[in-house]
Amino acid sequence: MLGRKGSQQVVATEFGVELSRASDAAAHGDFGSALSIWNGLAHRGDARAQAEIGRCFTDGSGVERDVALARAWLDLSARSGDPLGQRLFADFYFNGEDGVPDRAIAEEWYERAARQGEPHAQDMLSWILTEGDHRAPDYDGARKWALAAAAHGIAASMTRLGLLYHNALGVERDAKQAAFWWSEAALLGDADGRAMLGVAHHLGAGVEKDPVRALAWLTLARNDGSPFATRYLDAVHSACTVEQQSAASALTYRDPASWESDR
Repeated sequence: MLGRKGSQQVVATEFGVELSRASDAAAHGDFGSALSIWNGLAHRGDARAQAEIGRCFTDGSGVERDVALARAWLDLSARSGDPLGQRLFADFYFNGEDGVPDRAIAEEWYERAARQGEPHAQDMLSWILTEGDHRAPDYDGARKWALAAAAHGIAASMTRLGLLYHNALGVERDAKQAAFWWSEAALLGDADGRAMLGVAHHLGAGVEKDPVRALAWLTLARNDGSPFATRYLDAVHSACTVEQQSAASALTYRDPASWESDR
């Protein structure tokens, strides 16, 4: 006969299996099946299922978009301590889903989720502490949370770390550290990281001055929609010879991870 602890473990395993089934269904676009599973779990008190239902009502996935129901489900999940629910609740306020963004409330819930290791919450908290318009910057905190998110592979935080080192925000100016983080972000496909690495190669700031790589990175970044790339691309292109322009164009058709083999 199972004791209380054993029964709780069985329930947790059962919920985990059901959550996995729901996630698989949602990944294949079958939100009807996913919501059926989540609804059953949510009414049995599962905070992750509550978060997923809240996300569906926010996005209009499988149901009609309903911000009141989204807020209610996300509030329930977040206050139950689920880190995804807390992050989605923060997103709800950050994006002003009910009409007006509230960055202060968003910051509170991003921090709660970040402290539980939710990487996207760590990234967003870092952004708020750097650029939030409702508070004074906290560059030490921004770097701390960007490092935490970067450790989970969040490329946007890597780009932000590069900018902190480039602009000497809370740290000594360090061109090599800036270029290192932009390189890490660029290889993960972050458009702004690619743009900043391109500029670094153009200037020889923290990395080797290399007009071909400068133009190649900026071209990729422009294609990915980076506003930084648009600002610098024409000037870098004009500074290159025809041969350098051709070489840069050839690089853009290859995996950037393979570029080092040319050195």
